[in-house]
Amino acid sequence: MKTFGRWLTSPWRRSVLAALAGALFVLAFPAPSLWWFAYVALVPWILLVRSAPTGRRAAYDGWSGGLGFMLAVFHWLLPNLHVFTVVLAALMGVLWAPWGRLVRRFLAGTPSPGRAAAALVVLPSAWLAIELVRSWQGLGGPWGMLGSSQWQVAPALRLASVGGVWLLSFLVVAVNVAVALLVAVRAARVPAVAGLVATAAATSAVWMWAPRPGLDGHVRIAVVQPGVVAGTESGQRRFDLEEQLTRRLVGQHPDLIVWGESSVGFDLSHRPDLARRIAALSRATGADVLVNVDARRSDQPGIYKSSVLVGPNGPTGERYDKMRLVPFGEYIPARSVLGWATSVGRAAGEDRKRGTEQVVMDAGHGLRVGPMICFETAFPDMSRHLARDGARVLLAQSSTSTFQQSWAPEQHASLAALRAAETGRPMVHATLTGVSAVYGPRGQRVGSWLGTDTSTARVYDVPTAHGVTLYVRFGDWPAHGALLVLAVLGAAEGLRAFRRRRSAPEPPVPPVRTVRGSPARHGR
Repeated sequence: MKTFGRWLTSPWRRSVLAALAGALFVLAFPAPSLWWFAYVALVPWILLVRSAPTGRRAAYDGWSGGLGFMLAVFHWLLPNLHVFTVVLAALMGVLWAPWGRLVRRFLAGTPSPGRAAAALVVLPSAWLAIELVRSWQGLGGPWGMLGSSQWQVAPALRLASVGGVWLLSFLVVAVNVAVALLVAVRAARVPAVAGLVATAAATSAVWMWAPRPGLDGHVRIAVVQPGVVAGTESGQRRFDLEEQLTRRLVGQHPDLIVWGESSVGFDLSHRPDLARRIAALSRATGADVLVNVDARRSDQPGIYKSSVLVGPNGPTGERYDKMRLVPFGEYIPARSVLGWATSVGRAAGEDRKRGTEQVVMDAGHGLRVGPMICFETAFPDMSRHLARDGARVLLAQSSTSTFQQSWAPEQHASLAALRAAETGRPMVHATLTGVSAVYGPRGQRVGSWLGTDTSTARVYDVPTAHGVTLYVRFGDWPAHGALLVLAVLGAAEGLRAFRRRRSAPEPPVPPVRTVRGSPARHGR
């Protein structure tokens, strides 16, 4: 053990070890989906930071671990952004530097029971503050929030209906802190065990008493997934394949047909022939078709990604323009400064335009749907607003074909389970190339996934529900509570520092010296 301690005296070795420790959590996300690992994955990182000799070193360990975490979560960007992926991970990793200082502040040495108990609240709150900051879409959005690792755990999905993914992230970090205390600090085992018991009790209480969405029927929604279509004129050939697959739905009586993101590469006003072909599909199947147009608009300047509803007589006028764009993929933040990213990877050559408001569409058959596009499904506030505005079914149109052989498609599909559980509304995640998935109003999987090797059209019987979850009603209260905890901590630390300065003895006043250097004699 002493040899290992001497080995850690090297700053570079500590930084590498911290980065590796921070990267461990990625195994809890799809595709490995080791959800149980989430509750111990942070422990090595916490123990390393706790052992830092100084607060500054703890901040560096936090930064290095954050870099490792971000690089692991977004490793599938490396083939596209190359070295810029590492640069972005390093910049985002800075968010964990204050968290590292707090870990050392509360866990270093032999913390008292009170300090250990405070750590079970402060450290998860500080992590939520990090997730809140990086949830700003200009910083990449809330992809890789710790709570999203619990997408297939029924009790966790019940908790999500109360406090969203934020509450899950808080509890995951709290359990990791408790386990670290159990491992490293014998004197703090009582508060650690108490924290674990409190977590189990809260989960049980939510499971028993939190309101459940009331099931009230089914709708039949078809997903059309054409698969990878590459080469020359891929846009037209993809449309032809989508049309062919959709015709297979004739006689299956769907209530709505959903195509994936960028399923139509032409503005329908410029190509009325395509609009007529989609309308013919609507008449043949008896259902409206929700397509996704990725093209330069004829009525406004710029390129938009838009969900467009097409009925038996053509476009119905229902349209949603994507509001939250993928940084570097669909626009370059501060292009005048970061435009060089286009020379080192496949970044956006032209910034797409943003929509201005979310839309709930009337899809016929009494069905009101709320569309989102691509990584907008990572933002819990967007699905919450759609549910509050009356959407009975949440829809996502996505395409992860650029990252086809990575973990990204499965990670993206899993997010829909959280959004469904949070809102008490079923969610359909329809993609061009997989993974497509459907979840019920409690976050449970409906039917089987359509994998990245599948080209098909499939109808799902989607259960619908009524009622309002606590998360829809009260919003991101765990994140707001975390900020309040940190504000109280900051105020307490400031008051303590003020009192120390007030109680410090006055420094002694040196005697007055004469010009010759001897003490002055008063009265002479």
